[in-house]
Amino acid sequence: MTHQQTYNPMQAKAPVPPGPGLYPSGPYQPVPPVSSYQPGPPPTSFPSPPGQPLLTRPPMGGPPSHTPPQSASPSPGPRLPPAQGTPPPPTVSSSSYYPNPQQPQPMAPAWQYNTPPPPMGTPTSMSAPPRGPVANHVNPAASSTALPPPPSSVAFSSPPPAHVSHTATQPPGPRMPPTSAHRYTQPGTAPPPMNPMAPHTYQPSRAPYGPPPTGPPPTMKPTLPPTGPPMANATPPPPKADGTAAGNGPQAPNSYNHVDNKMAGLPQPGPPGRHLGHYPSLPPGYQNTSTSHNATSPMHPAMQAATQPYTQAPQPYQQPPGGPGPAQLSPSLAAMSLQSSTPEALRVVNLLQERNLLPPTPIPAPTPCLPQDLQKINCNPEVFRCTLTSIPQTQSLLNKAKMPLGLLLHPFKDLSQLPVVTSSTIVRCRSCRTYINPFVSFLDQRRWKCNLCYRVNDVPEEFMYNPVSRSYGEPHKRPEVQNATIEFIAPSEYMLRPPQPAVYLFVLDVSHNAVETGYLNVFCQSLLDNINSLPGDTRTKVGFITFDSTIHFYNLQEGLSQPQMLIVSDIEDIFLPTPDSLLVNLNECKELVQDLLKSLPNLFEKTMETQSALGSALQAAFKLLSPTGGRMSVFQTQLPNLGVGALQSREDPNQRASAKDIQHLSPATDFYKKLALDCSGQQVAVDLFLLSAQYCDLASLGCISRYSAGSIYHYPSYHHQHNPAQVECFQKDLKRYLTRKIGFEAVMRIRCTKGLSIHTFHGNFFVRSTDLLSLPNVNPDAGFAVQMSIEENLDDMQVVSFQAALLYTSSKGERRIRVHTLCLPVVNSLSDIFAGADVQAITGLLACMAVDRSVTASLSDARDAMTNAAIDSLSSYRQSVLTIQQPGLLAPACLRLFPLYILALLKQKSFRTGTSTRLDDRVFAMCQLKYQPLAYAMLMIHPALYRVDDLTDEGALNINERTIPQPRLLQLSVEKLSREGAFLMDAGMVMYLWIGRNCHPNFLTQVLGVPNYAAVPDNLYLLPELDTAESQRTRAFIGWLRDQRPFFPSLHVIRDESQRKASFMQNMIEDRTESALSYYEFLLHLQQQISK
Repeated sequence: MTHQQTYNPMQAKAPVPPGPGLYPSGPYQPVPPVSSYQPGPPPTSFPSPPGQPLLTRPPMGGPPSHTPPQSASPSPGPRLPPAQGTPPPPTVSSSSYYPNPQQPQPMAPAWQYNTPPPPMGTPTSMSAPPRGPVANHVNPAASSTALPPPPSSVAFSSPPPAHVSHTATQPPGPRMPPTSAHRYTQPGTAPPPMNPMAPHTYQPSRAPYGPPPTGPPPTMKPTLPPTGPPMANATPPPPKADGTAAGNGPQAPNSYNHVDNKMAGLPQPGPPGRHLGHYPSLPPGYQNTSTSHNATSPMHPAMQAATQPYTQAPQPYQQPPGGPGPAQLSPSLAAMSLQSSTPEALRVVNLLQERNLLPPTPIPAPTPCLPQDLQKINCNPEVFRCTLTSIPQTQSLLNKAKMPLGLLLHPFKDLSQLPVVTSSTIVRCRSCRTYINPFVSFLDQRRWKCNLCYRVNDVPEEFMYNPVSRSYGEPHKRPEVQNATIEFIAPSEYMLRPPQPAVYLFVLDVSHNAVETGYLNVFCQSLLDNINSLPGDTRTKVGFITFDSTIHFYNLQEGLSQPQMLIVSDIEDIFLPTPDSLLVNLNECKELVQDLLKSLPNLFEKTMETQSALGSALQAAFKLLSPTGGRMSVFQTQLPNLGVGALQSREDPNQRASAKDIQHLSPATDFYKKLALDCSGQQVAVDLFLLSAQYCDLASLGCISRYSAGSIYHYPSYHHQHNPAQVECFQKDLKRYLTRKIGFEAVMRIRCTKGLSIHTFHGNFFVRSTDLLSLPNVNPDAGFAVQMSIEENLDDMQVVSFQAALLYTSSKGERRIRVHTLCLPVVNSLSDIFAGADVQAITGLLACMAVDRSVTASLSDARDAMTNAAIDSLSSYRQSVLTIQQPGLLAPACLRLFPLYILALLKQKSFRTGTSTRLDDRVFAMCQLKYQPLAYAMLMIHPALYRVDDLTDEGALNINERTIPQPRLLQLSVEKLSREGAFLMDAGMVMYLWIGRNCHPNFLTQVLGVPNYAAVPDNLYLLPELDTAESQRTRAFIGWLRDQRPFFPSLHVIRDESQRKASFMQNMIEDRTESALSYYEFLLHLQQQISK
């Protein structure tokens, strides 16, 4: 069977030999992740505007060669040879996500979506993936690492996934008509090709894309927007990306069944991707209408966008009467014919003419075109969503659509309603080990057919009884078959050892620099306040290690009158002085622990120790936690400079605003990655809190958390006196961190219907076997993403399903399995694929791919590939879907925000050039894009802007007896600001309240408590609690926004003279800057490339 090269938007230029440690978060692979970017001829480019990064599209290389997986051993594996060794690929743009074989032509870099990237590091013992009935194989090579190095042209293409195909025998049972023409699907990433195809499907027959023009916009005469009143919402609002990006989601081992994989580590996926949430805007001269500032929008757009589909409601697709029951997919699926009229998702929008594309409220996730009874029980998009809500029948069709196919997961999300089942028999398919779910079909009372591999299984006797209705003989009414998300309390066969206790070890920097920041007081007080809320039971253990140039342990054994400090100065050969009394039972020794926390800040008050032996402290902590597993919380305030893991500063402050490529995005040493892999093997996760004003080399230190399934917190310029806003953030984040739910010794597996395969993961984890993610700890705030390809044609299927199973130990010592199942229709026309695109999910997945590309190739490759992703998908839409060619930059309504989100990504801290950006801040932004669930990532990509000086109760929400105003979302352009108003910008991790110079005195006195504009303090970060209606409304709105996310965004009140005004203005994505195009100029650039 021939593999089609998948369209990979993240194809890169010739692979650059990576440094010792690679950024990609796949399984441990010192080898640079090989994305299949093939080397290709250098891109041709136009002159780019001064100081502006080129968006040139390099030629797409020839079919990428598939590098065999490399071993996952901790020692650095072989590195990819420099690209020069590979023969130059055909002149197809290598930066394109989707290669098109037919007409080779030089093009800008693009990604090849859907092709698994060559593995970066191979997971251990990953010989060829099993060809048996395993439901979803991850291409071993690919799964373990991030995108492969790009070819010389900046294309993101990856080698075809390993042939782990599940050939789909025609599943008996109802099928969905493959031909439905216009299903409304969310834009998403295109799946990798599966059927035989020419190796490069992407054939640009156009001149190479060049960088966007500099200077004034090209002399194209766009049709002018209608004058007169603004078109209220001519185009349906684009979905706002929410941060629910799925990262390397844990996969339930096929073997939970028999725990066959023995909880082996899974291949490590890359960080989760996020979606952008920006709406394009036109240059000021172009916009001749103004939008009213007062309309209230019913929802917080940013969050909603993420979790909800486009503003336009999904088209109602009629389901024939007497449709199938939830657990019975019947042929009535085929009766779902498309409506004769074009769905809203496919309404043609001329982006150069329609302004105000940004909907006034957040964009909801698109609704898949399924029969109502199936859709009603489908998985919540906040937990599980796909970049394409209609799955293409073949890989060639997917390649033609030029969109990435992938899944975004938020598997351990806090849920208000979660059905929990206790049963001695967990019903699973005997062949592929899929858990029974709402989308299986019952042939009769005694037999059910698996919806992933189509095997017919017997219904166990115990399953005939329904505990909810207390009736017998109706297995299709059991909770497992009525809920797409369910949790099982697992019997003993799902345990390799008795469930571990909750174990928490705190590793604290106490050098002079650390004491100066004042963080130790905040940490100790916070832990004292929340010590009774730590998740756990009577077995919970805690321990403490502090370090500077030596390592300090604390003996907290029961019976001591006070804690004993034990100092180990031999940091080269670290040992545990009293191994049995350093981790103690919290209930039995709580008073000693409290005494230690009260005395710690004073112990090091006068220290003059400036050195930091972080590496040795981590080794000591690993030794202490190895016997049990648990969570290591590390607090660091400077660059480690002593002993193992010592680092040197690699940042040149003069290069922060460079328009050239950014150096040092990959680790300087593999010490932290190797240690993380050791931790992962012993069920230890490491969470890193970085509180520093200086460069700390987060690119190196972050590996300790990335590969051990930990999380990273970064508080730049933290200081207890000079930066009170950061102190407030740290306090709030720490409280959430200490008290949130936690799962220990977890594994996650994602399975999919036969014919589909998963090839690359994004998130924090380690992939040990082809498709099993090792998650020593799993927390409710972590997102994951996976890329997929279509290995075998899905001709005989009307629907396909995806199932994520997460096996974990709760803090109370119960072994549990959380299962999410998503069902999507299969279509055979391009228009149906486009109608189902989920623009936020696509943006989130592309962001993850671009982070990997930046690290394995270069930042310019990633930027080019993102631009080409927009060019490719709009080009494909114009050529293959539009029946009447007309002038302008045309997009289907469901993708109308795609160019805006891509521009937002290009201006985001992770990928921007020409703007001063600290290296640690950039690396942290990249970590966030790969780890945050989509709803939160989208706010970081495209912030939300509201006018708040005229909040009213009209359209307000009432939550817990609080009235929450709902102002409308505004486009991110200075044109939307007014000197007479006050505007709130929500950028995810931070909020800005901008006060206009002529702001109404009523707002200043009633909300800020100051008499006039000049009296607004410089560093105001708290709104005073005034007893006025205006103050209550404003605080209620900001509090409501903050409550929707698990981290605490700081608030900065800014005036025109404020230092932070520049940060606020950098988020005005639609405006031109010295180093980046305006939204309108970017649209003209896209049109120029598409019309070539």
